[in-house]
Amino acid sequence: MRTMKISIKDYFSEFLFEYETPRQVIVKNSRVAVVCRIIQLGVLAYIIGWVFIYEKGYQTMDTAIGSVLTKMKGLAYTNITGKERIWDVADYVFPEQGDSSFVVMTNYISTTQTQGKCHEIPDGKNKCNSDADCDEGTYKRHMTGKCENSTSTCEIYSWCPVEDDRQIPDPPILQAAENYTLFIKNSITFRQFNVVRSNLVESVNQSYINRCLYHPMNDPLCPIFRLGDIVERSGFNFSEIARMGGAIGILIDWDCNLDLSITYCKPNYEFHGLYGTGKDDKENKPSLGYNFRYGKYFVEDNVEKRTLMKVFGVRINIIVYGRAGKFDIIPVLMAIGSGVGIFGVATVICDLLLLYLLPKRDYYKNMKFKNTEIQEEKPDLPPSQTEKDQP
Repeated sequence: MRTMKISIKDYFSEFLFEYETPRQVIVKNSRVAVVCRIIQLGVLAYIIGWVFIYEKGYQTMDTAIGSVLTKMKGLAYTNITGKERIWDVADYVFPEQGDSSFVVMTNYISTTQTQGKCHEIPDGKNKCNSDADCDEGTYKRHMTGKCENSTSTCEIYSWCPVEDDRQIPDPPILQAAENYTLFIKNSITFRQFNVVRSNLVESVNQSYINRCLYHPMNDPLCPIFRLGDIVERSGFNFSEIARMGGAIGILIDWDCNLDLSITYCKPNYEFHGLYGTGKDDKENKPSLGYNFRYGKYFVEDNVEKRTLMKVFGVRINIIVYGRAGKFDIIPVLMAIGSGVGIFGVATVICDLLLLYLLPKRDYYKNMKFKNTEIQEEKPDLPPSQTEKDQP
C-alpha cells in the first residue's frame, strides 16, 4: 500500500511540475526544405491576401435592411386616327408610383367592347364547318352552338368585339418612353452597427438633383435614370423591348467598410436584363416579352362598356443588397488560429516525402522514431532453505 501511494505521488508530481515537448529532428535536405518553404509561403499569402485583405477576415459583418421609393416623370404624345392624346405618369405606370417593382407601358392594343354575341377571331385554329363543331358552353369561350358561315368561326357570348392581338403595333406607340426619367430614393440600415444611410449622400443636394442624370463614370451617384439608358445598360435594345415588353433588374449594391469614414459608404448601381426579346430569349423561350390586360369601364347610352387594354411594357424590379464590416478582435483571433493550423500542412507533406518517397526513407524513419521494448521484470525468488538455516 505504501508503494502504491508513492507511485501515485510521483505521477502527480511529474504531471504537475514537469513539461514535455516533442522531439525535433533537423533534416538537412535542400529539396524537402524548399518544398516546405514554398508551402509555408503559399499558406501565408492565402492568410494575408485572401483571408485578411480580400475577405476582410478581421471584421465582423452585417447585412442591411433596405427600402425603396420611386417616381417616374415624362410625357408622351400620340395621334392615332386623328385622335390626339397626352400620356402622363398616371396613364403609363402600373401599379401606382412608389413601389420597388412596377411596369412602364411602352405599347398597347386597345379594344372598346360591350357584352353580347359575336364570332371568334378567324386565326386558323378555331375553324368550324357546322354547328356541331361549336359545342355550347365550352370552357374558355362560352359558345352559343352556332357556326358563323361568313367567317367559319363559332359564335360566342363574350365582350364584343373579341380582342384581335395578332398584330402588335410596330413601331411601338409610346416611343417617347425612352426619354422618361426614373427617380430612386433608397435608404438602408445596418442594425448591428446602428448605421443608417441613404443614396442621397452628402454630395447629392437639391441643386445637383435638378441638373444631373446618372452616368457610371461622370455621375455615378445621381439618383435619376433615363429609361432608355437603363434598357441599353441591361443589354437590351429599346425598340425591341418597347414593342413586346420585358423585365429589367436594378441592383443597388452597398459594400461599406465602417473602419473608414461613413462618407465612403456609397451605393453602386447595376443593371441586369431578366427577360425580353433578345437573341437568347427568342431561342430558348416560347413566350416572348411581357404584357398584361386591364379594363377601363364606363357607361354610354345606358350600356355598360369597357376599353380593354393589352399593355406591353418594361417591368422594373429594384433590389437592394447591403453589406458592411467593422474591425473586431474575435474574427482576427479566429483567422490567426485557423492560419496556424493550416501551417501544419507543410509538415505533413514533408513528412510524407521523407518517410515514404525519398531513397533514404528508412534512415529518416530511424531518426524520427525511437522504438523501445518493455522487458518483463522477473519476480524475486524466496530465499532457499539453506540460506534460512545459516546463522
